[in-house]
Amino acid sequence: MDFDQLKNRFKQFAIKVILFSRELPNSAEYKVIQGQIIRSATSTGANYRAACRGKSGANFINKMKIVEEEMDETMYWLEILVSLLPASKDQITPIWKEANELLAITVASIKTARSKK
Repeated sequence: MDFDQLKNRFKQFAIKVILFSRELPNSAEYKVIQGQIIRSATSTGANYRAACRGKSGANFINKMKIVEEEMDETMYWLEILVSLLPASKDQITPIWKEANELLAITVASIKTARSKK
């Protein structure tokens, strides 16, 4: 998978999270979660794009570490939502699986970049 394909995959992931978040209940606690999950999910793609434009190996690794942290945070919010809204588990599971795959790719990329340093 090349950089452009992965950029698109991160973007599509963020869009799926945004579209799902529109279906959350309209109460104060869900508005907080909605804002948090949208911020973390969209941050993954933005930081991946920045990593691809990195000026050095160290810059690439630093940006990819942010991608890793933000994806982990997104997965946390998805887990919270499954606990709060068990009926939404079928909708959340494919999003969580994609997050887990993107996280694995991110971690592998960081390890590869570190080994080349």
